[in-house]
Amino acid sequence: MTTPKLMRHCANMSHPATDHPVLLINAEAPLHDLHACASERLDAVLKYLDLMACIHLPDHAEHDINTVTTIARIMVQDVRDVFRLIERRNF
Repeated sequence: MTTPKLMRHCANMSHPATDHPVLLINAEAPLHDLHACASERLDAVLKYLDLMACIHLPDHAEHDINTVTTIARIMVQDVRDVFRLIERRNF
């Protein structure tokens, strides 16, 4: 499959850190695969946040908290991007 043809089948993921999209979603993937992708990421971020809520960081730095929240934001953004694509196709 050529690159231009492949690009027609892709949807951009959010990319607040770059001027151009780097990550793409296969817009023609079956809905159950898109849902599985979003579900996997959502489950992962929930487990990650549960872990962060349960640990004790007596000497945590602001940088550490920023890192934790950035990781969670990126994972949730991925889920939102996939759900956005599912909604566009399904409705």
